[in-house]
Amino acid sequence: MSNKALKNKVLSGLIWKFGERILAQGVSFIVSVILARMLTPDEYGIIAMVLVFISLADVFVNSGFATALIQKKDADETDFSTIFWCSLLCSFLIYSILFMCAPFIGDFYNNTSLVLIIRIFGLKVPLSVYNSIQHAYVSKYMMFKKFFFSTLFGTIISGIIGILCAYMKAGVWALVVQYLINTIVDTVILMVTVKWYPKFRFSKKSAKLLMNYGSKILLADLSGTFFGQFRNMVIGKVYKSSDLAYYNKGQQLPSLITNNISLSIMTVLFPALSNEGDDKEKVKQISRRFIRLLSYIMFPALTGLITIAEPLVCVLFTNKWISCVIYVKLFCIGSIIGLLSTTSIQIIKAIGRSDIVLWLEFIKKPVYIILLLIGVKINVVSIAVTMVIYELYGTVINMVYLKKIIGYCLLEQLKDILSAIILSFLMFYIVMFIKVEFIIIEIALKIIVATFIYIFMSIIFNIEEFQYLKILLFKIIKKDK
Repeated sequence: MSNKALKNKVLSGLIWKFGERILAQGVSFIVSVILARMLTPDEYGIIAMVLVFISLADVFVNSGFATALIQKKDADETDFSTIFWCSLLCSFLIYSILFMCAPFIGDFYNNTSLVLIIRIFGLKVPLSVYNSIQHAYVSKYMMFKKFFFSTLFGTIISGIIGILCAYMKAGVWALVVQYLINTIVDTVILMVTVKWYPKFRFSKKSAKLLMNYGSKILLADLSGTFFGQFRNMVIGKVYKSSDLAYYNKGQQLPSLITNNISLSIMTVLFPALSNEGDDKEKVKQISRRFIRLLSYIMFPALTGLITIAEPLVCVLFTNKWISCVIYVKLFCIGSIIGLLSTTSIQIIKAIGRSDIVLWLEFIKKPVYIILLLIGVKINVVSIAVTMVIYELYGTVINMVYLKKIIGYCLLEQLKDILSAIILSFLMFYIVMFIKVEFIIIEIALKIIVATFIYIFMSIIFNIEEFQYLKILLFKIIKKDK
């Protein structure tokens, strides 16, 4: 692919991916706000307990092998069909294990009502197989417009059904139904819009090649998911289900930003870098551009969220969720620190070094366990604090290995995010002193002032990323006309 064609693909992908994330996440967030008002923290805590095991099972379907299809430059119909049949078989095995283990999980949490929830919710695993290969196909050929409609309609339809179930006093089942319907609708719409269907083809050679790469990504992602969910499992076991709900709800607002912005850029970054994987210098140039752009957008958004966390939680979720404010702030800090860490992993994956990705998990996870054990001995807030410390440790390790692989040294990485750090800190320092009696006015005023200050300083200091985004915006407007 020529440089111009690649740039056009990336630009188009960013536009549609941002559109899909913003609209879909926006709708999803509105639904979650309504459900948070209708359901109790304890009901959310029950779903968080079950998600520990569903998320682990999902890794076998949605990670590793699908990523291998995107990373392989010449992946064909046989490759896609081969991975589909392998994933389908794997999903049935995983669901069978989940089904049989449900009573033991219920005993572990001293809650027998979890058994049926796990067995029904677990159907999401085999239902996700087709969808994961569809997503790989769309990402491989950078057809991100297809994501837009499937995700948007899936979110809207599942959200409406979830709200109706909550209104009819379905309790925790409202959340289960919402998750399952979302997966089904997303899959059905992609079946209509994406002209890929599994064929009765299977290649041992293809399976071996793709699994050689994919298995390492799978193990790395499984490790990351396991330890992330292990944290939730420990909180759910040692503390109350409502404590777990506050902890998880505290992740929601920062995740809304990272999913809309960071994930959108990285989804487009991965196939773009995969196409240039053999040219290390070009990979480095693209990576630097993405990291500068990502930090310029993400840092002020997350620091701004810290300043409005308390009034925003009260307005959106009501005072019954006030205990999650401290977690919102801590997860914002963790997301800021972990930005380079996550991007580094995506770059390493894209150039085919899945072995390094797996090795990094082995290096980092002993420190994770030590920090988690320290936090658990104190309280849930301390667990969140130790996770921020872990993000810092993981970021340093990943940045060091990125230098070894593509020559992107630590000093260059810090230099690329320095302007975003300085501008965000100045913006934060000014905005945090704004106090108004009416919290809705305070939230609006802080957002307006923060945006003005950040843009004004970007113009004064002639920040390159601001100029790039301005040109990008003009191109989008021109294209629409």
